[in-house]
Amino acid sequence: MKKIISVSTILMTLMSVNAQKIHSVDSDYKADINVYVVDSDYKADLLVYKVNSDYKAKDNNGKWFFTDSDYEADKKIFFVNSGYKADLKIFFVGSGYKAGWKNSSKKHLMY
Repeated sequence: MKKIISVSTILMTLMSVNAQKIHSVDSDYKADINVYVVDSDYKADLLVYKVNSDYKAKDNNGKWFFTDSDYEADKKIFFVNSGYKADLKIFFVGSGYKAGWKNSSKKHLMY
């Protein structure tokens, strides 16, 4: 029984490590990451595609599902109004195949 619980715990942890369920908070002190939305894809660290179901956002590949509650989210973000205040610069894309990292050195922010 202990072995089953241990294996289940490890699997659940691994499954949630790469998840991209995001919640937008209203203050920077509540956020895990400060995010700035840039106006061109070449300025972004990450190209983000908003998916409509949480099961479609399982990897750290730029596909984000925005939750309604912070307790459902894997990461809480705050949208800042200047690029210099941001930990991560993103650009929203219109297709899932365009999503992905442009600056892989920032990938750790979303784990």
